[in-house]
Amino acid sequence: MPTYEYKCGNCDHLMEIFQSITASPKKKCPGCGKLKLQRLIGTGAGLIFKGSGFYETDYRSDSYKKGAEGEKKATSDTKTDSTKEIKKPNDKPPAKTEKKSPKSKPI
Repeated sequence: MPTYEYKCGNCDHLMEIFQSITASPKKKCPGCGKLKLQRLIGTGAGLIFKGSGFYETDYRSDSYKKGAEGEKKATSDTKTDSTKEIKKPNDKPPAKTEKKSPKSKPI
């Protein structure tokens, strides 16, 4: 449910009201009691999707992204100096050749 801003045309009282989209706009000012309350057009709030398929990191602040990028560069610099190439052993064993015994001739 959204939050709407209201302003009284009589006493300039400003307020925010949390109400349903389908609810009718308020008319009576709680400050002066006159029927001069008007709903203001607001900028709205940021839209954040939640659930599977949406990532929290997609909504990170610029300062967080810059810090993470700097940290990533620092760790990659140290890794390039000290990394060694490691060869993995083959997953497949060497092929075995069968030794066939010589055929014996019938006597």
